[in-house]
Amino acid sequence: MSELKHSPVKHDHAAFLAKAASRKGFSDAYEALELEYQVVSQLLKARAKAGLTQEAVAQRMGTTKSAVSRLESAGLHAPSLSTLKRYAHAVGCEIQIKLVTQR
Repeated sequence: MSELKHSPVKHDHAAFLAKAASRKGFSDAYEALELEYQVVSQLLKARAKAGLTQEAVAQRMGTTKSAVSRLESAGLHAPSLSTLKRYAHAVGCEIQIKLVTQR
C-alpha cells in the first residue's frame, strides 16, 4: 500500500479568529463549541505530523474520505469514542482522556 504525502495549506488561525470575532454572536457560538474545536485541532495536528492525507487516513480506517472530513469538522458531527480510537490508530497515535474539575 503506497502512502500519499501531503503539504498542509498555511492557515493563520489567530488572524482568522480575530476577524471572525468582530461578527455578532461569533464569540458565544465559538465558546459553545470549544471542546469540539480542541478535538478537531488534535486530529488535524496528528494527521499533519503523520504526513497523511484524509484519503490515506480513510483507507487505514476502512472508511471514506468524506467520513474523515466530517470527523475533522467541528460542530456538525459528534464521533464515537470507537471512531476516534480508529482515527488515532490510523495516524499512529492513541487516545488519552482525562476529567478535570470545572473552573
